[in-house]
Amino acid sequence: MKLTVNQIKKGSVNEPYFFDNQADVSELESMNNDIRKISPVHVTGQATMHGEEFYVNFHIKGEITLPCARTLVDVPYPFDIDASEVFSTSAYYGKEEEEQEIHPIQGEVLDLTPYIKENILLEIPFRVFAENVDSDEAAPSSGKDWEFVSETKEEKSIDPRLKKLESFLNNKPKEK
Repeated sequence: MKLTVNQIKKGSVNEPYFFDNQADVSELESMNNDIRKISPVHVTGQATMHGEEFYVNFHIKGEITLPCARTLVDVPYPFDIDASEVFSTSAYYGKEEEEQEIHPIQGEVLDLTPYIKENILLEIPFRVFAENVDSDEAAPSSGKDWEFVSETKEEKSIDPRLKKLESFLNNKPKEK
């Protein structure tokens, strides 16, 4: 999602410049993370200008699909993120600005897409759990070259060859 510097300057003369747009962040699916699917996100916000610095406050809303921590089934996870970023057009950008997390603007275009992606990645929970865990789809009992084996207690059955010994032990009088 790109905004031009002139667009912000014209729109923020007396009041903030407001924007409302969709951003395609499907690139996050191919990165090495748990995101299986992400729909285009809705981004709304405002940008204000003070000298050479641009203050951008934005709200990101969307939904990602993550794997269940127990069963690896797809779990939809909606998110609402509020974020603030500061950008600068100053030619004297240095370490001090970098330490204060003021981002330089290269050229005449302010690209919010990397900051939208960063905030989404920071919002991903450590683990999510599926609501319906009773279905066979949620937890398959077999797969390729494997099968689930239950460890339930079975009644002890006596070997038929030793059946006569059992009767001998049961008939023996108790010794004191």
